[in-house]
Amino acid sequence: MNKAKAIENQNELFGHPVGLYILFFTELWERFSYYGMRALFTLFLVAETTADNPGFGWTNQEALELYGWYTMLVYVSSIPGGWVADKLLGQKKTVLLGGILLCIGHSVLAFDSEISFYVGCLFIILGVGGLKPNISSMVGGLYKQGDERRDLGFYIFYMGINIGGFLAPIACGFLAQKYGWHWGFGLAAIGMFLGQVVYMWGQKHLKHVGNLISRKNEADKAILDKPLTSVEKDRVKVLLLSFLLIILFWAAFEQAGGLMNLYAQQKTDRSLLGFTVPASWFQSINSFFIITLATVVGSFWFKWKKKGKEASSIFKMAMGIIIMALGFGFMSMASVEYEETGSSAMYWLILAYLFHTIGELCASPVSLSFITKLAPLKYASIIMGMYWAATGLGNKVAGLIGESAQSLGEFEVFTGIAVIWSLIGVIVILLLKPLKRLTHGAEDATLEEGIPKETTVE
Repeated sequence: MNKAKAIENQNELFGHPVGLYILFFTELWERFSYYGMRALFTLFLVAETTADNPGFGWTNQEALELYGWYTMLVYVSSIPGGWVADKLLGQKKTVLLGGILLCIGHSVLAFDSEISFYVGCLFIILGVGGLKPNISSMVGGLYKQGDERRDLGFYIFYMGINIGGFLAPIACGFLAQKYGWHWGFGLAAIGMFLGQVVYMWGQKHLKHVGNLISRKNEADKAILDKPLTSVEKDRVKVLLLSFLLIILFWAAFEQAGGLMNLYAQQKTDRSLLGFTVPASWFQSINSFFIITLATVVGSFWFKWKKKGKEASSIFKMAMGIIIMALGFGFMSMASVEYEETGSSAMYWLILAYLFHTIGELCASPVSLSFITKLAPLKYASIIMGMYWAATGLGNKVAGLIGESAQSLGEFEVFTGIAVIWSLIGVIVILLLKPLKRLTHGAEDATLEEGIPKETTVE
């Protein structure tokens, strides 16, 4: 049975392929492990060695520098992960390998020693590189070209990411504060093991997706040997341009795990009805808003498009950048309040995360779907790897921006992001028409295998 037939005949649940829910729960638990660890990362590094719950005793700048390198490498490793999938193993087996490496990495982090921290981080970097780009590509592979359910499928998949992202900082943060940092890291490891079990159990629902494209198969060989058409080349160009937007988006957004995480710990009044809210819990706010607002934002864009208004992926990415940037205006107000009173209220952080979340919902799930629509099939995994590498570079820039706040000042950094990133979003909107032409109608529903009917393929 060829792939098109297999896609048509796959079992469905709630109007989507069953395989989507296997990938949903796999990613939910993988992200539980990642965000659980990320919520503790900088807080653990700056914790005093003489405290009841000792860390490494680093300075803020040292912690943010390592955070930037770590989060960059986690995602940049998606490029070799995509190459392994395209050339050696296929997406499905590379996800399995990545999951095994992640189980090892998070388990090693649970041991209380400096060397285990670095070894655990190394395995996590390698594991995310294998899993992250390929599981996203597999989601796109569940749907035929032109299937209007694809964007919604990515929204559902994205919900899995954020359910894990919501639960992890609360659960791991509680254990870390109550019993010790490495109990929190250990819970993250348990989450990853659950994700791996789900993925291995669900292989029967993923038989037709994520397989290696091999020259031994005559049909696959034709795909591999066929040169890119002029349409495909234009689509690759617009993808590369969109990756610049991805770098900029995450450079600002990822202040959440670094600068804003430390700000919550050190400069925010976290008292609530006699209880001190753990700083790590603020890492759950973004995911909570995504879970509660995803359908609202998705419905808004659906109705917006039905009215005939601009709703292309590039436009949504630009709007996402602008909305996210405006959230930093609240952090500017928080820093003013801190300078005046010696602490700032929690609601500034909550408002900032609200705007960041709405911006993310406009930009991030759409960008994943955008790649699966435009990427040539034979380069699908490596281009998805490049997307995650762009995310990683954004994380590194985020670390550099966070470090600069130690000398420039937090008000200057927060305000600078709010102004500059808003202007970038406006510029993209002004350039929308020429950028859309490069897609050659890839987002139209009336496509034959991704090629618009009116397009002549050279």
